Amino acid sequence: MIFTHKTSILGRFIINYYQELRSTMSLVLSHTLSHLKNSQFRLFILLIIISLFSTGCSFISSFLPEETDKTKSWSASKLYAEAKANLSEGEYKSAIELYEKLEARYPHGAYAQQAQLETAYAYYKFEEPESAIAAADRFIKLHPRHANVDYAYYLRGLITFPARKSVFEFIFPQDESKRDPNSSLESFNYFGELLRKFPNSKYSKDAVLRMRYLRNKVAKHELHVANYYMRREAYVAAVDRASYVVEHYQQTPAISEALLIMVDAYNKLDQPRLAQDAQRVYDLNAYKFHKDVFYEEEGVIPGIPDWIKPSE
Repeated sequence: MIFTHKTSILGRFIINYYQELRSTMSLVLSHTLSHLKNSQFRLFILLIIISLFSTGCSFISSFLPEETDKTKSWSASKLYAEAKANLSEGEYKSAIELYEKLEARYPHGAYAQQAQLETAYAYYKFEEPESAIAAADRFIKLHPRHANVDYAYYLRGLITFPARKSVFEFIFPQDESKRDPNSSLESFNYFGELLRKFPNSKYSKDAVLRMRYLRNKVAKHELHVANYYMRREAYVAAVDRASYVVEHYQQTPAISEALLIMVDAYNKLDQPRLAQDAQRVYDLNAYKFHKDVFYEEEGVIPGIPDWIKPSE
């Protein structure tokens, strides 16, 4: 059936009128039913009204044009090409819808597999990390030997990687290391899994740089905790945190400050020999701290491309 512009206007007019009538009728009915004492009769009247409303909705819907799916006759290649175009243009929601239609209609073959992988990337760019992780996990489970499965492992690290600073954060900078490190640890573990399973992946170099950044960030978070204990005069707890940094985060910028915290805390605890030991370790490695040969500068991720898109 072909609907004219006037028909559409008439349909909308009837809908608006019907909505106003329904609102008025609801008020009248609630008042009327509240005064009816026979509960069976009240139920009978209510059922009649519901039936009339349902009939009215069906009648009104006949005035509106039916929505048609223009992709209904599209081939797998057509669906993929359109989805890819939407992805490239930043129309992530539309891309996701097309990728999912492609997989539903053509579940087998290369197009469906690539659609599954790029759906994960589209969800990531659409800022729906839970859906993106689920899509990447699903691809890994369904296609463990796919030529591009290493990208799915890499993408999980990207999804959980700390977000880049917003304009607001550039104006009012915050120390990211003070935030909950769970996301950083999760991202670190995802990148670590990529390196263990695909050491020669083209994403390995980027993953290593990001892991170095995340490691520095988590180590600095431990220092914030140690300094908090120092301010609270909980010196034993401060020593525990600082020594944990020295033991588990070698070759990070946090090492030098962790040793100095240990020196200070041991002196406060009247443990001069332990303080001297920590000071000796610091002095022996001081040149490394100051000449920056021991670690990459915290917060610097050199040589990383903007964001790597799905593999073809």
